[in-house]
Amino acid sequence: MEITINQLQKKFGEKIAVNIDNYVIHSGDMLGLVGNNGAGKTTLFRLILDLLKADEGNVHIGNIQVNLSEDWKSITGAYIDDGFLIDYLTPEEYFYFAGKMYGMNKEEVDKQVAKFERFMGGEVIGQKTLIRNLSAGNKQKVGIISAMIHQPEVLILDEPFNFLDPSSQSIIKHLLKAYNEETHATILISSHNLNHTTDICPRIALLEHGIILRDIKNVNNSAEKELEEYFNVDDDFQPNFNTNEEQLPKDQEEANIENK
Repeated sequence: MEITINQLQKKFGEKIAVNIDNYVIHSGDMLGLVGNNGAGKTTLFRLILDLLKADEGNVHIGNIQVNLSEDWKSITGAYIDDGFLIDYLTPEEYFYFAGKMYGMNKEEVDKQVAKFERFMGGEVIGQKTLIRNLSAGNKQKVGIISAMIHQPEVLILDEPFNFLDPSSQSIIKHLLKAYNEETHATILISSHNLNHTTDICPRIALLEHGIILRDIKNVNNSAEKELEEYFNVDDDFQPNFNTNEEQLPKDQEEANIENK
């Protein structure tokens, strides 16, 4: 399912959080959205999901303008943060609730949840624990699974690797890649982890100050070097952790050494 962004702008006070003229995420794309904190990644996802009202422009999922119809919701799955969860339910209860919204019965939900057995690691279902009492990592797992439970044609995950241990990060990478290959779903992922993003996303969008600066084709992790060069701190940067002494400019420090 194609996602089209047209003249999209969102401001918070005087700050422009998102400012994208025209951008198309093609059907079947697996797009990694990267950028520093405050780049506008989460704001963009919330605009796509009609969780924020745009100041200008619009977003279409397929031929549906998201702020004018809810028809796109049945084919879309998303997890942004734990505010999406109903934390007074157990994970099982929440999965059944999520499935029911998409017309699924308990048997169908159980069948879908079973596909994530290795990802859950025996710590999510069967524990008689409310979501509010789960660890941050297990809450993350519940959110991701609930977003995928109805096999959506569009999947949007904001920082899906957050809070997960290394084994779970590896498993979800394989699950997302396999899901994209098998269903040709359009998948959008944001992440601060460049390695995870370039491992699984054939297309990378670099977002800064709400603007997509680069649209990078990622073949065999070819985007990793370009992104690392972009985000690298200047080699001349020299932090000073000695709080008892005032840090001198580099040229003055060298001059003092020569005079000793």
